[in-house]
Amino acid sequence: MSEAELHLLKARLRGGQLSKARRGKLVQPLPIGLVYDGAGKVVLDPDTAIQRAIRTVFTLFDTTGSATGVVKAFNHDRLTLPRRIQSGPDKGKVVWGPIAHSRVLQILHNPRYAGAFVYGRHQHKPTASGKSAPALQPREQWIALFPDAHVGYISFDKYEANEARLTSNAVAHGKDRRHGPAREGPALLQGMTLCGICGRRMTVRYHQRKGGLEPEYVCQAKGIEYGNPICQRVHGAVVDNAVGRLLIEALTPHAITAALAVADELAARADETERLRAAGVERAQYQVDLARRRYLAVDPDNRLVAGSLEADWNTALRELTQVRETYESARNDGGGVLDDAQRARITALAGDFPALWKDPDTPMRERKRLVRLLVVDVTLVRADEIAVHVRLTGGQEHTLTLPVPLASWQIRQTPPEVVAAIDELLDDHTDGQVAAILTERGHVSGTGHALRPTIVRHIRNRYGLRSHPQRLADQGMLSLREIARRLGIGLNTVQVWRNNGLLTALVANDKGEYFYFPPPPDLERPRIGRPPGPRPAPAGTPTELAQGGAV
Repeated sequence: MSEAELHLLKARLRGGQLSKARRGKLVQPLPIGLVYDGAGKVVLDPDTAIQRAIRTVFTLFDTTGSATGVVKAFNHDRLTLPRRIQSGPDKGKVVWGPIAHSRVLQILHNPRYAGAFVYGRHQHKPTASGKSAPALQPREQWIALFPDAHVGYISFDKYEANEARLTSNAVAHGKDRRHGPAREGPALLQGMTLCGICGRRMTVRYHQRKGGLEPEYVCQAKGIEYGNPICQRVHGAVVDNAVGRLLIEALTPHAITAALAVADELAARADETERLRAAGVERAQYQVDLARRRYLAVDPDNRLVAGSLEADWNTALRELTQVRETYESARNDGGGVLDDAQRARITALAGDFPALWKDPDTPMRERKRLVRLLVVDVTLVRADEIAVHVRLTGGQEHTLTLPVPLASWQIRQTPPEVVAAIDELLDDHTDGQVAAILTERGHVSGTGHALRPTIVRHIRNRYGLRSHPQRLADQGMLSLREIARRLGIGLNTVQVWRNNGLLTALVANDKGEYFYFPPPPDLERPRIGRPPGPRPAPAGTPTELAQGGAV
């Protein structure tokens, strides 16, 4: 047969395949959870355990909002996921194993689970290694798409909503930096804030403070792309608290209904998890019974076959023991099943939604998920005040005006009343005396420490207050050198005259230095260097000679 004939036959076969696909009649391999019945119609897998596992994937995706959350929930509840072997001697056999992130994405992205017939989602293209590999095509390039072609696990509208959520999660790593799935960080509005100046999406920074991490919303898109300064930065805790209070006020009329719905959802999820575990035990028990019947039905004389069947029976028994141990362990740990105390606690919190929001046991991820259900976006503008424009899902809009938080240096700034008291006391007291008086009154510094002379001096210099010596000089008082120069005497003589009451002085600082009142014009000047009064006799001189003079 020539190459031309082979090419013609291949083209005819391909044409027939495409014709059937365009009519939605092409028979294709179905994903796990869907099978063909005797009439060639697509139906759900008759194995209820497989159905429950697939439904649980979609339920957990609605609950967690991400494929990674589904994987974590499966592992936390110790659940397994079915998989059908596609090739080899065990082709078509269903095996159960640990869940993987790629398997979850395959299930969520597959439109067959939404009851749609689709053809042309992937196209084989050559790679750099020379081999061909399937590449996902845009929806407009699919050859055929028939929604509601057969029964499915979800509706096609739900499938499109899941696709939009997965796309939003992926865009969190892209240029626009959308919010993506809720995470554990303390930023309540992660990825939901818009810059009111340039309109771009703002990112989140975290700063380590004494109390933990504090968020900050920053618009730095132009700074990253063009090297420009950032548009604005807004303290996140202030905005988050204001939005949280707004949601509490908005949801108060529906608090009880919402909380009871959450309680019912948790209970239904726990019951579904319990049924999945029980189905796993039942499936393992069936394999044991099947292996036992096969072993008992074999001819006893055929020892080769009997030995192999006996080994299969023992393997099935070990798997049953392992599944039962896992089942009992999960039940003992709670395994997501709500007991009476937990149900009572949820019911009690149902009547007080603010307490549920403020409860420290409520994870930050759950608060973020609530915000994403209620808030579309938040626009921030920082000027003299912070303007917060909140758009709710129902179409309502709220504008909040918040004060700009104080900077760290402003928080540590000395209170104005302390500065005023220092300015008043410096008229008559030194730095040390001022510190003692204010401490006795109960005043402290901006950092919360007791006032000391060095702190008073620092505050005085910081606010430009005149010192006590400067105030005395402004009153006309003279320093030690100035009064000594005016009187024409030595420094020590000035101190002697002060000690003997000839000069009046006031303490000027904590070093013991004095400022002197100007001397009066009629000051009686004793002999230079000596105070007035009789001159003492030299040591050792007889008193008679000193008083009577020379003989």
